[in-house]
Amino acid sequence: MKYRLLALITVTFLVSSCHRSLRIEHATTSTAVNDLLSAIQLAGDSTWVYLTDYFPDPTVIDSLSIPSPFQYRLSDDKAFLTLKVDNQSLPSLSTITVWAKGDGYCLLVRKNRKLPVTFTFDPQGKKVNSVQLAGQINDWNPSATNLKFDGKVYSTTMLLNPGKYHYQVVVDGKWMLDPENPISEDNGMGGYNSVLIVGNTNPDLLPKLIPFSVNGNRLEIKVTGDIDRLIVLWQNYMLHDKFIRVKDGYYEITIPDNARYYKRSQLRIWAHNQHGESNNLLIPLEGNRVVTSPSQLTRSDKHAQIMYFLLVDRFKNGNPNNDYKVDDPEVLPKANYFGGDLAGITQTIKDGYFTKLGINTIWLSPITQNPLGAWGLYPEPRTKFSGYHGYWPVSSSKIDFRFGSEAELNELIAEAHKRNMNVILDYVANHVHQDHPLYKQHPDWATSLYLPDGSLNTERWDEYRLTTWFDTFLPTLDLERPEVYEPMTDSALFWVTHYDLDGFRHDATKHIHENFWRRLTQKIKLTIPNKSVYQIGETYGSHELIASYIGSGMLDAQFDFNIYDASVAAFARTDYPFSKLDGALHQTFNYFGWINLMGYISGNQDRARFISYAGGALRFDEDAKKAGWTREIGVGDSSAYKKLCMLNAFNMTIPGVPTIYYGDEFGMPGGNDPDNRRMMKFDGLSSPEQQTLETVTKLVNIRRDNLAMVYGTFQTLLATDNIYAYLRKYFNNAAIVIFNKSNQERNIEIQLPDYLCDSALYPNFNSPYSKQNGNLKVTLKPYSFEILTSKLK
Repeated sequence: MKYRLLALITVTFLVSSCHRSLRIEHATTSTAVNDLLSAIQLAGDSTWVYLTDYFPDPTVIDSLSIPSPFQYRLSDDKAFLTLKVDNQSLPSLSTITVWAKGDGYCLLVRKNRKLPVTFTFDPQGKKVNSVQLAGQINDWNPSATNLKFDGKVYSTTMLLNPGKYHYQVVVDGKWMLDPENPISEDNGMGGYNSVLIVGNTNPDLLPKLIPFSVNGNRLEIKVTGDIDRLIVLWQNYMLHDKFIRVKDGYYEITIPDNARYYKRSQLRIWAHNQHGESNNLLIPLEGNRVVTSPSQLTRSDKHAQIMYFLLVDRFKNGNPNNDYKVDDPEVLPKANYFGGDLAGITQTIKDGYFTKLGINTIWLSPITQNPLGAWGLYPEPRTKFSGYHGYWPVSSSKIDFRFGSEAELNELIAEAHKRNMNVILDYVANHVHQDHPLYKQHPDWATSLYLPDGSLNTERWDEYRLTTWFDTFLPTLDLERPEVYEPMTDSALFWVTHYDLDGFRHDATKHIHENFWRRLTQKIKLTIPNKSVYQIGETYGSHELIASYIGSGMLDAQFDFNIYDASVAAFARTDYPFSKLDGALHQTFNYFGWINLMGYISGNQDRARFISYAGGALRFDEDAKKAGWTREIGVGDSSAYKKLCMLNAFNMTIPGVPTIYYGDEFGMPGGNDPDNRRMMKFDGLSSPEQQTLETVTKLVNIRRDNLAMVYGTFQTLLATDNIYAYLRKYFNNAAIVIFNKSNQERNIEIQLPDYLCDSALYPNFNSPYSKQNGNLKVTLKPYSFEILTSKLK
């Protein structure tokens, strides 16, 4: 183990008692901010920082302490900060201090990691009018990247973060693999893409942080690899020399005595060396002691959420008196209201369904008033649609009478809270229905339905993502403009102030200008500063696009569809290796952190059901929406139930917020919408459905009973075509998760890290195993998994 001089944390060997009491001098109990402040991501040599993201009221800011080599300029109103620096000269992580109301708040600054990459295309003497690129490098938007012709070849240079990217070349509008690049991969949906690898950092050279042991108000962090600097924050305060000492490869951290006045606070820890950044740690505290028991967690601990997404109309009919179908013969039954409502959800809460399953956060689909008539058109079979799903608002604050009343929503929330469950609401801000009073009064507040060339600006998801309409009767609001985002953020704020809701799932996040998100989050912090509000968005796109909406002044997280796509392919198909899934997961960690609040789904209302893909009832290369309309979609091969259990096991054991789409706890089949939105089934489950429900229930409760699943480190132990194993560790709690997705029984051998050699392991699913001298052997049946948990000696 080699240690270098730390820039801000100079390691000293202090002679003290084993439970020394130390305080942060500049940290009051009346803080200027209540949330954990996210890192500043440098854009390059010059970066614009919205200080209102961190301090909603910037007038509380006193001054800044910004070290060399940074140069900076603070705006007169203290709302904005410009940082200038030679990015290449920086270490991976730096810190600056913002002084506010007498306290010094530390902000982490993350170096820009982007590298120049040059693409070329040789037309081979043929006449070509345009060459473009489309892929994860630019969110599949060809118009964003046009190559220039120098008389011989087309070329362009882009700045990209290290990682793996799928892309294609678009020549005169025709999409193709890059003829200059021999590397291609299955895209997971029946086609192929060219693959670009940027950067060549060996992850083994990066430092690793492992929460090792706790003793009173002290904790030990094991560090592997060289480090140049360790950064430790309690809440948003830097812990300096006196709180940290090092011995024999372990860092001993003393929790500041200030923490004893907090029911919940957190330690955050990072390290870096010349090769890059370590994994991050988040350690919850109760008073000035580390949280070591799941019983200490509450519904305010966002990382401990296990979410359940239900479509209100398709869940349970608790009050037939509010049933109201659209009376139009052109609406087929699948596209009409089924009768589910808030009363039905409340009954399910009271019946204990969610409690038994282990759910602690319920995500409701939109419940605002939707139109009474039929809209839209599907060609074959010909049908119009009702607004049963809730995504066509004609009001932004009124509850749809078909779902219930204010009193019924209040009862639902109160009953959930009694059982330590959160309730978050799906909120639609991007668009309104054309009958919405806002659009009728202010039609100019919408973006244009037509593009300059006269074509319709509908479903242009990538090329015109901030202006495109979802349909001709759903005007997209121009939320870049204050006169538009001010009333719309007020409408969103209404739901978490008028009702005791715990947060939002935000629809169509990437189609909404960041001005809306910044203003909404600022209003939430200023209006209800002491309330824990969880905001998670929906964005299909690149890691960089998804990350651009996450941070202190915006959203807590987004659903990670890149991992969803990779996990569906890995668990449903035989030809998609676990090594790809592991690579995708590590790329996610690089963007969102190793301990994060991202949502990891079993499915959702816009995708065909996983189990129908896994069983072969649906093909990956077919139109799943059309399939759902034109034939009865079932499960297919019964092995699909085991594959669904593996997918749920994966979601329940990785960092983030696992999310079950209603019906995926037992294996509801279906094509794409509306076939993936069948009525929920509580009774009459088949034997494999009942067994799946029991397995998923057990998985959820394993996660709830093991802090390693929530706050633990993640370390890959093995990733091959068909075998995947990883370790989660949080102090004395460890978990080893192993998958076998082959159709054969496998004897799996894994070498454990040295710090686990003396641990006692217990299989939760009764797989045969043995452990000797740090060598773990486990026998797994086909399409199965095991979770071994331990209490270390």
